[in-house]
Amino acid sequence: MDMIRIAVVWMTVSAVYASVAVNYDESKVPPFTLPDVLTFSDGTKLKDPSEWPRRRAEILRVFEKGMYGKMPPKPTVMKAVLLSNTNSCAGYAERRVYRQYFREDCSGPFIDWTVFRPSHIKEKVPVVLALNSIGSFHIVHDPDLVPADGWLSNNPEKRAKQLVDADKIRGAWANPNSRHHWPVNAIMARGYAIVTACYMDISPDPGKKEDRATKWRKRCFELWPPWDDTAPDNTKALMAWGWGLCRGLDLVEEYEPTIDSKRAVVTGCSRLGKAALIAGAFDERFPVVVPNQTGNGGAPLAKRYYGENIETESKSFPHWFTRSYFAYANREADLPFDQHWLLACVAPRRLLIEGFDQPWFDTKGEYLACQAAGPVWEFLGLPGFPAKPFPDDYDTSCIGPCIGYVRRNLQHGLAAIDWKWMLDFADRAFAANAGK
Repeated sequence: MDMIRIAVVWMTVSAVYASVAVNYDESKVPPFTLPDVLTFSDGTKLKDPSEWPRRRAEILRVFEKGMYGKMPPKPTVMKAVLLSNTNSCAGYAERRVYRQYFREDCSGPFIDWTVFRPSHIKEKVPVVLALNSIGSFHIVHDPDLVPADGWLSNNPEKRAKQLVDADKIRGAWANPNSRHHWPVNAIMARGYAIVTACYMDISPDPGKKEDRATKWRKRCFELWPPWDDTAPDNTKALMAWGWGLCRGLDLVEEYEPTIDSKRAVVTGCSRLGKAALIAGAFDERFPVVVPNQTGNGGAPLAKRYYGENIETESKSFPHWFTRSYFAYANREADLPFDQHWLLACVAPRRLLIEGFDQPWFDTKGEYLACQAAGPVWEFLGLPGFPAKPFPDDYDTSCIGPCIGYVRRNLQHGLAAIDWKWMLDFADRAFAANAGK
């Protein structure tokens, strides 16, 4: 069934973009020049590592105005109600569900977070934070977990059918043959907790093109100022999802004393990989950032006109990016920034980019973005990106101590090998930082 879904998705993509120029020929990638990440906007070169925080803040503002919209502030009120507390995964995991509110009276928008913590470990454990698509009931076969409210329809008849149909896909991602695999038991065995929520609890992600004008501005958008069509930095959906991941870390800090919030990995796949990269770039509390298969608008260089591009994004995902970004459709060479700047904003923390060997996702553009961001780690006195050629699938030679890149083939989605690379990288990062 997963393979059928993939075929349908790619047939749909092909139909949508039949009239849009998409380049899959390396010889036709136009020349491009990347703007220097270590030069201030006034043309002044950075001279000392102490200047990096100021440059980083400048870069983040560029992405707010020019691509994702403004990062909303941390709420002044956050309350979490414990909905359930039990064992899961055949007893290997303590499982808790929290409903996180942002108003004193617990009204309005909320995010439901599921926490899986290894039950065999008594001391504090590190944690992986990630958003999921429809709820944690899809990740493990736990009869007490329910579909996320944000995923369910407001139509009573459709909602009732979704709840019935949910049992047919309960625990589907626990299956290693699923294209999205969450090996929760294996992650528990590695000594990591998992904290996850459905991204549509934060902002809906409309499936129909005609709904993408306004229907995504619901749920957590109610917490922010009214929409201003004239503003160049309106918060868009990707930024909202990134904001949501930061609220997951807040939950860990305030309600989970046996989870070490200072050893947190933020990750996600595809559009949720973009969200993880945004959260990791903007929030310095995440010591390890591992975006997976982000596609254009995430880790790959936009100026490298290959695969998915700004025009295809503007047609399919107008709710993800600002209008100022779409203004560069078919003229990517004129962009005053590129994604290596965003990757660099993780420095001096740890960044691993996990790619997918499918032309649409331009994983070579991810490798080149890592290569262009690497000098920031070196400027800060740390190991930069490994001086290795573009690696083959499954070749880990480009995974350095601080910034790394790896890719694989086969299906789009999280696979067991992606989790292994991620946790191996995190283990090394946390061991290197022990005692500091």
